Amino acid sequence: MKDIHEYRIDIEWAGNRGTGTSGYRAYGRELTIHAAHKAPLAGSADPTFHGDADRWNPEELLVSALAQCHMLSYLHMAVRAGVVVTAYTDAAVGTMRQEGVGGAFTEVVLRPRVTVADEAMVEAALAAHVPAREACFIANSVNFPVRHEPEILVAHAAQDPGEQLSL
Repeated sequence: MKDIHEYRIDIEWAGNRGTGTSGYRAYGRELTIHAAHKAPLAGSADPTFHGDADRWNPEELLVSALAQCHMLSYLHMAVRAGVVVTAYTDAAVGTMRQEGVGGAFTEVVLRPRVTVADEAMVEAALAAHVPAREACFIANSVNFPVRHEPEILVAHAAQDPGEQLSL
């Protein structure tokens, strides 16, 4: 028997202290993890495996760990590249295939949406996802693909949806 399961996780960086990633110590590493209809970080098994549907399950936490690890690695790489990040969200999705009593993840897709301070930073902001992926301990520890579908917005353009720059 084969079943496919998807786990959707949203994270939001809350560490902009007013100057974004203008320096390594200038931003906080705080973030909020969200999943529909779940209390934050209260653990259980997936309901498919007789767990409590109101609590976070390991599959969601794995996807969350990948999204958090990429975000934290990305913020560091942004500083190194001179990119000032003013906002960061991700709508990550993990897919797992169940076979019999076991199974495995087949992939996780990260969809980071990064807002930068200046349009001149867009190219470097997009490029910073590559070394961030290489630096992420969690992504380097899994045996399935972790794909990235980043979107880069410019802070001044983000105020007017008609002027957003999205890549």
